[in-house]
Amino acid sequence: MASSLLEGMDDFLAYLSLEKGLSDNTVDSYQLDLNQFISRLEKTSNPGSWKKVTAADVSDWIYFLSEEDYSNASLCRKLSAVRALDAYLLRERKLSKSFTEIVVGPKLRRKAPYTLSIQEVDRLMEAPDETTPQGLRDRAILELFYSSGLRVSELSGLMLQQIDLDLGALKVYGKGSKERVCPMGSKAVKAMGDYLRNGRPRLVKSKTGSAVFLSSRGSAISRKTVWVLVKKYTRAAGIDKPVKPHMLRHSFATHLLTGGADLRIIQELLGHADISTTQIYTSVEAERTRSAHDEFHPRSRETGTGL
Repeated sequence: MASSLLEGMDDFLAYLSLEKGLSDNTVDSYQLDLNQFISRLEKTSNPGSWKKVTAADVSDWIYFLSEEDYSNASLCRKLSAVRALDAYLLRERKLSKSFTEIVVGPKLRRKAPYTLSIQEVDRLMEAPDETTPQGLRDRAILELFYSSGLRVSELSGLMLQQIDLDLGALKVYGKGSKERVCPMGSKAVKAMGDYLRNGRPRLVKSKTGSAVFLSSRGSAISRKTVWVLVKKYTRAAGIDKPVKPHMLRHSFATHLLTGGADLRIIQELLGHADISTTQIYTSVEAERTRSAHDEFHPRSRETGTGL
């Protein structure tokens, strides 16, 4: 890759990490998208420096990706990474003119997230075999995921010193290393206590650190493992819905909203910097109430007129 393009990207990534305080996972995501853009540039216009990149180059890349069957959500994310780099280079006076300002991105219709009903959550929690250390771990993972609304990365990276079972709370370091305190419900506290007393000690190996959730090898479980577990137990519970990594987090937020919790409180619990991100859950509740209206209101049901 052209050294001038890489140099500008590396400076930007360092800025995201050191000054913006973004997590390694987020910075890695930016790097993957930007490397992909640079690779396309070298195969087409080969500008050599960011000063020679044009809006046409960006539009060409987005069109190329769309032909490769990338979803609109992925295209929007990738374009956002390039826009952020463009803005950084302008601020640092490494550009005199934006190369993304006139680029029109794909339209993104924001879908309401998949959630479970309370009855489905109950079935899911009963799915793990709690006679094994792995089953105790998995029950604790599911209960904590739903009770505290953690992100997958927050849950898989949880350390023993972050948990206080007596208080029924845990300290979480979210995006940008922002700290928040998340309460645990009584069932999550019980499941965590059972796992920490009777499950985790049986998974510990000589080199095990302070990670809460351990694999059979004694190492911290990965985000992928958490997703696989959720998918496994969703099927075991007979739940016929598309499985997404954050499905329990979405259910946590939706059930709080349905129960009457204030949107600002839900925002804080989820660790959202902007309340507009949290507002997606209002659409879930709106769809639920609309369905109930359509089913039960006499002026919504289709009835014969007799004419």
